[in-house]
Amino acid sequence: MNKNIDISIIVPVYNEKDSLSSLYDELKNNINSKYNWELIFINDGSEDNSKDIILDLISKFNNIRLVDFYKNHGKSEALNSGFTMSKGKIVITLDADLQDDPKEINRFISKINEGYGLVTGWKKNRLDPLSKRLPSKIFNFILKLVSGIKIHDFNCGFKAYNSAAIKELNIYGGLHRFIPIIVRNNGFNVSEIIVNHRERKYGKSKYTSSRIFHGFFDFITLLFFNKYLMRPLHFFGIIGTILFLLGFIINLYITINWFNGVWIIPYKNPLFFLGILLLIVGIQFFSIGLIGELIVKFRKNNNNIQCSYYNFNE
Repeated sequence: MNKNIDISIIVPVYNEKDSLSSLYDELKNNINSKYNWELIFINDGSEDNSKDIILDLISKFNNIRLVDFYKNHGKSEALNSGFTMSKGKIVITLDADLQDDPKEINRFISKINEGYGLVTGWKKNRLDPLSKRLPSKIFNFILKLVSGIKIHDFNCGFKAYNSAAIKELNIYGGLHRFIPIIVRNNGFNVSEIIVNHRERKYGKSKYTSSRIFHGFFDFITLLFFNKYLMRPLHFFGIIGTILFLLGFIINLYITINWFNGVWIIPYKNPLFFLGILLLIVGIQFFSIGLIGELIVKFRKNNNNIQCSYYNFNE
């Protein structure tokens, strides 16, 4: 196969066996024939026979690849693996449940070619239950207010990226919900298009109420630590240094008084305990920052996700 790939399609899969063959057929019928494209399935520890169906598709078509996670790691890790493997100049992500309409892909490509780093879909007429739509509206309103990005649907899985934006993108945990913010913070322009949203035909939604809380904590992480995400010592180290210096100054003051004949009576002098406490807490914050730096370095140098790779015949 020609190695000059124009479009990479990344599809995270978790228990979507009934929709996979139909999804490939729709993609094949709707992507402009002038493009060389590849399809990368990320099987995120599915418990049904999704993997077998994908392997069967690989045996029939020469533009499909599979990353098979041995257990479920979540959408962020699935997308990250797809981003790493993708060869296309433009990368498209969409869900495997057929609610995203492949007819929109050529519109995404046209919009990306206008110079955007990311184009996200807006499910303006979303065909989901109110229990999903209402929390999503609140979530999107808050993100729009805080980030200043003028889009309506931050968490839509139907997105297009240029290859430069992909190279700067590293997500984990639940940060896939905030990709537009991360991409914009990396220096790329972000836009959106209205996309056709369809009712779920097979299976059931993976949405649970616990995702609201997970999303909140991930939002706090992004809001307060985005600047220091890859430099945790710069955040915790500053706090630790300030606390340590305050403790040092207090204890220096007490020590000078002691040399001047003012005896230290701990139970009558709360400054003594405060100074010691600040010294200890300052050292602890600094230690947390060092541990965070070690974790970041470890994540950069080691990918401990156990998975297998299945490639098309080149």
